[in-house]
Amino acid sequence: IGVGQYQHDVDQKLLKKKLDETVESCVNYVGVDLNTASKELLTFVSGISPTIANNIVAYRNQNGAFCDRKALLKVPKLGPKTFEQAAGFLRIRGGKNPLDNTAVHPESYGVVEAIAKNFSVSLAQTSEIAQRLKANLSQYVTEAIGEPTLRDIVSELEKPGRDPRAEFTYATFKAGIKEISDLQVGMELEGVVTNVANFGAFVDVGVHQDGLIHVSQLADRFVSDPKQIVKVGQVVKVRVMEVNEKLKRISLSMKSPDRTGTQTVRQSEAQPIHKQKTQPKQNHSETKPPTLDDLRSKFGKKH
Repeated sequence: IGVGQYQHDVDQKLLKKKLDETVESCVNYVGVDLNTASKELLTFVSGISPTIANNIVAYRNQNGAFCDRKALLKVPKLGPKTFEQAAGFLRIRGGKNPLDNTAVHPESYGVVEAIAKNFSVSLAQTSEIAQRLKANLSQYVTEAIGEPTLRDIVSELEKPGRDPRAEFTYATFKAGIKEISDLQVGMELEGVVTNVANFGAFVDVGVHQDGLIHVSQLADRFVSDPKQIVKVGQVVKVRVMEVNEKLKRISLSMKSPDRTGTQTVRQSEAQPIHKQKTQPKQNHSETKPPTLDDLRSKFGKKH
């Protein structure tokens, strides 16, 4: 997983534990289709162990699709306690009970059914039930079901089976750009951030080799921490600053065009030009050894 430059410095068991907790939280937040989920996905549902997940899949294969949530109680080793923990996170699309395709827990079905009966509304008319409940919320508050729970029920009934996640967006890679050799200095591309480190961010631009936006190229202003500007999964627009095919290096920038200071370097890094220093001319004329008189004159001595 891309979690920055210190991934291998942290305790790997703790990292895996936290990753599993995050996946479990996301799975329960979104919900799982009981009739299509794999055993691996089912193990992340609250209360379901790997053994129970295997039993659910085996029961489904032998008896066909689940028609309602209550049928879960027929699965070996899945008792009332596990059912209470897991039922609200499991969805059944097109089942006998429309509420089975919502996050409304079976223990709250009675409230919804009572409202439907009071106003002569079918359970399939979930949006109508939601409006009735919203208008008469205080009437249905009990010791077992408080107002916050009722508001959650209203939210679920308004859009049953909805995916609560925001729309997933990914970078639109430029047509014809598939290899690092297709890149040219100055190109403007769209990419997605794959990792963020103290020295900058790595970006996938669709050429099987992530490019680097150095921290100095993340914005038109000084940036002390790249995480203040970008995050993993973010779609960004970048400009190609440098391409080195031999070393498989791609330098990118998010600065404004007039602030990037683009270097037209390709294939190999520019080599500094060293000026040769002019050597002083040597006097090759013969020099005679000093005489005794010369030495006396130099040191101020007389005969």
